Amino acid sequence: MNTFIKTLRVLSVAGAVATSLTSFAAHAVEATAEQRRACTPDAFRLCSSHIPNVDAIIGCMRANKSKLSPACKLVFDKPATTAVASRSR
Repeated sequence: MNTFIKTLRVLSVAGAVATSLTSFAAHAVEATAEQRRACTPDAFRLCSSHIPNVDAIIGCMRANKSKLSPACKLVFDKPATTAVASRSR
């Protein structure tokens, strides 16, 4: 039963991250499925305590930029006209 509860929690967190990143994409038109795939593992690893608050996750990921995976760093390194940067306005 304990394994079931842990699995349920993991699935709940996964769903919350997916929802957060989908919400992020809805607000930031330029965010692509590829960008979300690049950053989802980092969101879990670095910022899971902020789920489901999209703004807090993005802020956390910016604060931890040096710890982001190379693929996710590219998403956050985009010029101000792209999805992630436009979210901070």
